Amino acid sequence: MSSSANHAVCAELNVSVEMRDGTELATDIYRPADRETGEPIEHPKPALLDRTPYGKRGRMERHGEWYAKRGYVVAIQDCRGRFDSGGEFYIFKNEAEDGHDTVEWLADRPYCDGQVGTFGTSYGAWVQSALATQDPPHLEAMFVNQGAANGREATFRHNGAFELRWLCWALTLGGGFAKRALNDNDIQQALANVDVREVLENGPIHPGQSPLKHIPTYEDWTFDIMTSGHAEDDLWQSPGINFELYYDESADVPTVYSGAWYDSYTKATCDNFKKLSKRKDSDHFLLMGPWTHGWNEYPLPSWNKSYSGELEFGEEALMDYQRTRLEFFDHYLKGKDTWASQPTVQYFRMGEGDGHRTRGDRLFHGGSWINGDSWPLPETEFTTFYAHKNGTLSREVPTANDSATSYEFDPKNPVPTLGGNCSSYITYEPREETILEYPLAKRNLIDMTGRGGYDQQTREDTFFADQAGVPLEARDDVLVFRTPQLEESVRIAGPISVTVYGETDAPDTDFTAKLIDEYPPSPEFEDGFALNLADSICRGRYRGYRETPDFVEPGAVHEYEMEPYPTANVFKAGHRIRLDISSSNFPRFDVNHNTGGPLYGDRKYNLATNTVHHSKEHPTHIDLPLQTDSE
Repeated sequence: MSSSANHAVCAELNVSVEMRDGTELATDIYRPADRETGEPIEHPKPALLDRTPYGKRGRMERHGEWYAKRGYVVAIQDCRGRFDSGGEFYIFKNEAEDGHDTVEWLADRPYCDGQVGTFGTSYGAWVQSALATQDPPHLEAMFVNQGAANGREATFRHNGAFELRWLCWALTLGGGFAKRALNDNDIQQALANVDVREVLENGPIHPGQSPLKHIPTYEDWTFDIMTSGHAEDDLWQSPGINFELYYDESADVPTVYSGAWYDSYTKATCDNFKKLSKRKDSDHFLLMGPWTHGWNEYPLPSWNKSYSGELEFGEEALMDYQRTRLEFFDHYLKGKDTWASQPTVQYFRMGEGDGHRTRGDRLFHGGSWINGDSWPLPETEFTTFYAHKNGTLSREVPTANDSATSYEFDPKNPVPTLGGNCSSYITYEPREETILEYPLAKRNLIDMTGRGGYDQQTREDTFFADQAGVPLEARDDVLVFRTPQLEESVRIAGPISVTVYGETDAPDTDFTAKLIDEYPPSPEFEDGFALNLADSICRGRYRGYRETPDFVEPGAVHEYEMEPYPTANVFKAGHRIRLDISSSNFPRFDVNHNTGGPLYGDRKYNLATNTVHHSKEHPTHIDLPLQTDSE
C-alpha cells in the first residue's frame, strides 16, 4: 500500500537557498510532523523538489502539505527572478545549475535521508530535465509531467515556425508576474490592459512596441526565441532548453515521462522516453492519457477530467494524479511494492466510443487503457497512405506521371486554429477595473484556440475567423484527402510522419498537415464530426530539419517533412481517415509572409501560389503507426 496521511505538517517558508553564483532562491519546506505535538519528525525522510515560476503558494502550498502528510519532505521553490527569489529571470537560462544546486542543498539537510526526487508539470517538467543534465549525485527519481525535449525542434519553435504561445505567455503569466511588474502597479496595469488578440491581429511587434518594454529581460528572451532559428545559436545549445544534446551525460535514475495526446509537449514526452530508456539502465516509464495540457489546473491537471475539448472519453480516462506519483516515489524512495506492476508503457487508446452527444454537448469518443513494453509498440506496422488528385487517401501508390493541386496562400488570411496540441494561447479578460480593484491574479483567462479535439468548423468565438459555422475544408487554401468509408476499424498508436512534395512561387513558405478522424453524419451530429488528432508545420527554409536556413527555389519541388504529434486512436468502421494540407495554422504557429524575410518582424506580405504534388515521382503521403495485433 502507498503511504497514508499519518502526519501533521510543519512548514518553514521562504527559506533562502544560495546558488553557486550567490543568488538566493526562496524555498518553502514542508516536513512531516507529529500529530500530537506538531513538532517535525526528527528521523530523516526522502525529499521531493518542485521548482516553479508560478508562485509557490496557494495550490502549490496544498500540494506540498499533501505529500508531507504522507512522510516526505517537500521543497517548493520560486525559480530565479520569480516572486520571492532573487536574480533575473531569463527563460530556462539558469534552471540546470539552479536545479542541481537545490537538489544537493536539500540532500544535505539533516531532515533529508539523502534521497531527492523531483516532480512538476510544464515549466516544472522543463526544470527537471534541465537539472538532470547536470547529474546531481543525490537525485534518485523523477516524475516529469508534460515537458520538453528540444526547444528548437518542437516546443519554442516547430520545424522552423514559431509557436506563438510563448509570446502570449510573455504578455500574460510571464510578464504579468515578473518581479518588476509585481513591484510597480503601472507596469502591471499596462500588462493587464493588453488584449493579446489585438497584438496577434495587428501583425508582428517590434522591440519597444508592447508592454514588454517595461520588463527588458522578458522582451529580450521573447525576441530571442522569435527571431533565432539557427541550431548553432547559443540559445538552442543550452542545457536548459535542448535536453537531447545532453542525454548521454544526464542522470540515470528511475523516471516517469507522462503526458497527453492533446498536450503541447506530446512529441517531446514520447521522444524523451524512447531515447532515454535505451540509454539508461534505470527503469523508465511512459504514461500517456487523452487529456490536454494541465499547467493552469496544477497540481490537479487534466488527468482528473474525462474530456478534452469537444470530446468525452468517460470515467475510464480518469486517473488520480497525486496518488499515481505517490506510488512511484513510494516504490523508488521508500522501497514499497507500489509500482512493481506498472507497465513500462501505458497509454489511452481513443476512439472506442459510439459518437453520441453527451452532457456538455460533447461527442463521446471513448477509449481504454493499453499496456506495452516499448514505444512504439513492437507490433506496429508503419503504413503509408498516399494523396491522390481526386482527393482520395489510400495505400495505393500514385501512378500518374504529372499530378498536382495548387492554391493561393494569403498570409493575411490564415487558416484559424481549432483546438489541438495547444497551451498558453491566452489573454486576460478585458476589465474596466484597475488591478487595485481587480488584481491580475484573479482575472479570468480567455483561451484563443481551444485545447483538445474539436469539430473542424469555425464558431462564434473562433479567433481570426470571418464567420461561424464554416468547415475548414471549405476554404480554397485547404486541400483535403480522405479514404473511402472504412469497412473495418483501423487502430493506430505511435509517431506519425507526413511528407508533402511542395512547390511555391515564393522564396519561402510553409506547408501544414493535419490528421483527422472523420465521423459520418448521425442523428446527433447531422454534418458528421471532423475530429482533429494531430498536426504539424514545416517552414521552407528549414525543410529536412536543416540547422541553418536554405531558401527554396521558386518553381522547384521540395520535400516538406513533418511529424504531427504521436497519438493513439481507433478509426471505426464507417469513418474516414483524412489528411488536410495547407500553409497556415494561426495562432498555433506564426504565419510565413512568403517574402524570405526575417523569421519574425517582417511587415511585408506576399501572396504565394503553393502546389502539392501527388504523382508517381512526388507522392505526398502520411505514414501511420497501424496496430496489427488481434486484441
